[in-house]
Amino acid sequence: MAKPIVKCNVANCTYWGEGNQCQAESILVEIDAHSNMDFSMEAGEEPYEKAEHEDKAERRSQTCCHTFRERK
Repeated sequence: MAKPIVKCNVANCTYWGEGNQCQAESILVEIDAHSNMDFSMEAGEEPYEKAEHEDKAERRSQTCCHTFRERK
């Protein structure tokens, strides 16, 4: 199976790549209600064991990416 192309506009993320393409091996997207949760994920860790639950968002503006790691 081909890896999906994930676009990201957060240029200070470790996984941000040329052409605004996310370079992470796996990605976790959550609803905003969980935006302050710390899943303590390591880069490339899969699946996100601590994040296995289901929620529903009414709009994409209610979602956020927990894969973000600040580029240093």
